[in-house]
Amino acid sequence: MTVEARSAVPLSRNRNYNVLWGSQLVSELVGQLSLIAFPLMVLAATRSSLQMGAVTAVIAAATMAANVPAGVLVDRYDRKLIMLVCQCVRTVAMAILAVSLFTGNFSLPLVLVVAVAEGLMGAAFDPAEHAALPQVVPDSQLSDAVARNTVRRYIATLIGPASAGFLFAVSPMAPFAVAVVLLALSCLVLCFLRLPARVAEPQNSGAALVDGFRWVLGHKVIRPTVVWLMCCELFISALLIIVLAASGEEDMAPGELGVIMIGFGVGGLLGAAVAGRLHALLPAPAVIVGFPWVGAALTLVMAFVPTGVWTGVVLGGIAFCIPTAFTTVMTYQLTVAPDALRGRLSGVVGLFAGGAGAIGPLVGGLLMTDGDSQGSLLIWCACLALVAVGSTLSRTLRRFPTLS
Repeated sequence: MTVEARSAVPLSRNRNYNVLWGSQLVSELVGQLSLIAFPLMVLAATRSSLQMGAVTAVIAAATMAANVPAGVLVDRYDRKLIMLVCQCVRTVAMAILAVSLFTGNFSLPLVLVVAVAEGLMGAAFDPAEHAALPQVVPDSQLSDAVARNTVRRYIATLIGPASAGFLFAVSPMAPFAVAVVLLALSCLVLCFLRLPARVAEPQNSGAALVDGFRWVLGHKVIRPTVVWLMCCELFISALLIIVLAASGEEDMAPGELGVIMIGFGVGGLLGAAVAGRLHALLPAPAVIVGFPWVGAALTLVMAFVPTGVWTGVVLGGIAFCIPTAFTTVMTYQLTVAPDALRGRLSGVVGLFAGGAGAIGPLVGGLLMTDGDSQGSLLIWCACLALVAVGSTLSRTLRRFPTLS
């Protein structure tokens, strides 16, 4: 049965879509769990902040390195098999580390190997899942599916770090043992995924890699959206660091800081819940051009509200807008990209957007070196206003195609 023939089936009853959604949620949840559990475990074992930072950097570097090559593999080989291999390798790696910690045999080289495996396989899973989405969802439901997929990011952000801290307090092994269980379940569920048959064109890997970059960067509409996504990821990741640093300046209680981050997560979840409807109601240019303007305005408000609960409310307002904006861009990208290029599209976009997101915390930290949170927020507001002006002046973004 083709995707078009299943067009009347709601997403809630589309088994293949739900398998993909759940598997990617597990992947993102384990990623968030690892992001906190690895540095905590290394710091507890070595008492070295340098080694703790090194492990975190290894995961980030491996993730960045895997994006584009993974996209090439996704376009050449069976996408279901790639997802299964990724989750199986992660399961085995985490299990080895959990056993090592259980027996009291901490080994930094082993931790680094597992961190590399987690970064590589976690990143490689993403392009395969993204490329498979249009294979199991009809075009008429693609925007709704992309909108629902944005929910996962906020669920993982809300649950993952908090769970890692709680589990680590129980035992340094506990976060990794839970990751093993989650990944094993993901492998089992993926066995039931059914993807339509596809024939990949034989092509040299190097040529395929170059073709992916050439197509993405040569597309007159997708190219500016990549720049737009980079600016947005940079803005969001730096803003979170500024907010966290500002809370430290104010000697804020941990509970109040938690409220701020919950505000971000809840705002994102609510935004994801209505992103499909807003995408259908609002013209795409209004969403894309409007997001940086709204973000700049709310950042300006944040600079003048008291640090605390109101910061969380305003941050939640920014998070509310993110899913609709990203749904608009990603739906277009997946719709216009040929099936044979969707893996490389995801890999290239992930490389640039992920790189910007990785630089963001450094930028936010540099802005806060003088301890002036209000000044940093005002500077960041001005920077986003420049992005908004650039988006407004861009003829391509002003005329961005509206897809229902």
